[in-house]
Amino acid sequence: RDELALAVERHCTSKLPDDDLLEIRMLGFRGEALPSIGAVSRLRIVSRPPHGPEEAESAWEIAVEGGVKHAPVPAAHPRGTRVEVRDLFFATPARLKFLKTARSERDRAVDTVRRLAMACPGIAFTVTGDDERVLLRLPAAPSREARLAALLGRDFAENSVPVTAERQGFRLTGQIGLPTLNRGIARDQYLVVNGRPVRDKLLVGAVRGAYQDVLAKDRHPVVALFLDGPPGEIDVNVHPAKAEVRFRDAGLIRGLIVGALRHALEAAGQRSSSTVANAALAAFRPAGPGNGMVEMMPRFAFPPSALPGELSEAANRFLGPGEAGSSEAGWGTPGADASPDLPLGAARAQLHGTYILAETAAGIVLVDQHAAHERLVYERMKEALARNGVARQILLLPEIVELDPALAARVAARADELAQFGLVLEPFGAGAVIVREVPALVPGLDVKSLIRDLADEIEEWGDALALQERVEHVCGTLACHSSVRAGRRLNPAEMDALLRQMEATPNSGQCNHGRPTYVSLALSDIERLFGRR
Repeated sequence: RDELALAVERHCTSKLPDDDLLEIRMLGFRGEALPSIGAVSRLRIVSRPPHGPEEAESAWEIAVEGGVKHAPVPAAHPRGTRVEVRDLFFATPARLKFLKTARSERDRAVDTVRRLAMACPGIAFTVTGDDERVLLRLPAAPSREARLAALLGRDFAENSVPVTAERQGFRLTGQIGLPTLNRGIARDQYLVVNGRPVRDKLLVGAVRGAYQDVLAKDRHPVVALFLDGPPGEIDVNVHPAKAEVRFRDAGLIRGLIVGALRHALEAAGQRSSSTVANAALAAFRPAGPGNGMVEMMPRFAFPPSALPGELSEAANRFLGPGEAGSSEAGWGTPGADASPDLPLGAARAQLHGTYILAETAAGIVLVDQHAAHERLVYERMKEALARNGVARQILLLPEIVELDPALAARVAARADELAQFGLVLEPFGAGAVIVREVPALVPGLDVKSLIRDLADEIEEWGDALALQERVEHVCGTLACHSSVRAGRRLNPAEMDALLRQMEATPNSGQCNHGRPTYVSLALSDIERLFGRR
């Protein structure tokens, strides 16, 4: 009874065993929540101690209405505590006026409970709406993985990779979704620090940084990350709702998260989310004879060169003399490595000049040739930059690109930066730049289109991005402009070479914009479409 009366007094229920505010290990510690809620609503608390003789211990109830506290009275209640909050903000009309719609407030409440449930898997949670309809029911889970599956579903369980990393006393664990499993909003990002669910800008920015070259700007990854570290290195007393934290060494935490997530994504190799294939499968409908055009591969032998035509030249520039024809580099001799037993199988046809149809041991694979080659060019360019820098090719006739005067000045100001990528340019009057050299590893580049796109991106950057982030943006733009276009006819050798290189390249399951590069359909699913199963 006495403790119940004390619970609704300000600053009287602090959980801290001592006065050391720099070593806070408790989730709640200031003792303000219940009094604050009681000041703006009708609050009712009924409690019965969890221990003691059945007949000796009775329940007590206390009510607070708009800050007015009533004396505790006896009540009937099973062991445990029930807290009821009704008519929120009835005592503060100014606050009440700015509440959002009932649906919006309900969704925010459910989201808050979901985040608490992620942080505390051993506790059961139930959310019921005004119409007594259950909005969320989560039984106590035996493990964190079980709670993850309950909250994020089977798709996440099947299309995620584990994360484990440690650095200077901090330990990061959790699961992160493949880039092709993404959302239009950042709702499904669960970040827990020392058991406390947070929405910290540093952590969200680190997650975004880890996915930046495998995800489009308007898409968001699905992640559940748990960071544990020394309480003395984390300040949890910086936000009224404890939704944000501060780290003594923010750079250490950002580096830990970005490095761990990128390592996990690279380890996933060319994996692509199965949700893409499931959606594609659902779109199929049984149909009669149609006139879909499929260009079947002609059955004739090819010379032993690894990559005929344009791709052969590009491969030589990427890999250097003597490497392009080696099967080690992934551009092997046609037929020598074109086996259905390989992860992405053997190319069998090109569809509509855009998609490669490959046969695998377990089904078929459809590859978007432009998206796939874009990722390969991007990874090769990053590798070249890290190794020796990008080789340049002098243009026989320099290209003059006309731009808005302000844009031209911005591009010219970044000339030294762009030269790292083999793109050498200089001002040419008030509203133009002249391009004298281009990257040697991207022949046939549309220089004018590239410079205009880069100008738009440079204007968007301002001075906000670090050099490494600019490097990845420029690499992505160059890769997009230099990759094999949709509509380009590929021969069998080129198609198989593309598949082999995808298998050897990290993150090849998605292009630089986060779109999937291939869809895999199991033979059993195809047989089901035709009623054979």
